Amino acid sequence: MLGSGAAAGLLTSSADAQTLAEIVGSLKDPPASYKPVPARPAARPAINSGLLARARGALQAKRGAIRHADVIGITDFSRASRDPRFYLLYVGSGMVTEYQVAHGRGSDPAHCGYLERFSNVVGSEASSAGAYVTGDVYHGKYGRSLRLTGLDYSNSNAEDRAIVVHSAWYSEPEVAQAHGKLGRSEGCFALSQLSLQYVLQQLGPGRLLYADKI
Repeated sequence: MLGSGAAAGLLTSSADAQTLAEIVGSLKDPPASYKPVPARPAARPAINSGLLARARGALQAKRGAIRHADVIGITDFSRASRDPRFYLLYVGSGMVTEYQVAHGRGSDPAHCGYLERFSNVVGSEASSAGAYVTGDVYHGKYGRSLRLTGLDYSNSNAEDRAIVVHSAWYSEPEVAQAHGKLGRSEGCFALSQLSLQYVLQQLGPGRLLYADKI
C-alpha cells in the first residue's frame, strides 16, 4: 500500500504510462488531498440495442424474482471505463440516465481500461455477466452500498463474492479525466460518490441490474 504522499502524486504529477497504470491499479485508499468531483448524468444517452434487448429479455425471464419493473439498471462492459456505461432505464417513459462505473481488476489484469473477461469464480476479483436482483441498502466498508444476488449461472456466486454496488474514490470522474480510465474494483460495481446517490434512490431493492459485453 502506498503512503498518502505517493498517492497524492498520482493525481498531481506526470508519470510514464506504465508506472501510472501500476500505481493506479494498486491503490485502494484515497489520497489525503483527493476531492471528489460531482458527476452529471446525461438525459437520454443511447444504450447498445443488442444489450438493451438482452436486458429486456432478462427482465421477462426473471420476472418472478423481480418485484419492481419500473426502473432497470444496465451496464455495458463493452465500453471503456472512462466512458459512462452504467445506465438507469425508466421503463415507462424510456428515459435513460448514465454514469461511469469501474470493473473488476481480474477482468482487466493489465489495467488497459477495458473489461477483457468475466469470471464467477470466488477470489477472481473479476466482474460477472448476467442478471442480478438488487437487495437491501446497507452500510459497509465503502459506506452505503446495495446488495446484489446473481440470477444466472454466470454470476451465481455474487453473494459469496460480496459483489455489490458501492462508491469508490477511484471511480470519481476526476480520475478518468486525469488518467484516461477509472481504477478497478474487486468485481463490484463501483460508482462515484454522487452517482451512487442517484442510483440508490432510483434503483433500490427488488429491481433488475443486467451486465454484459456485446
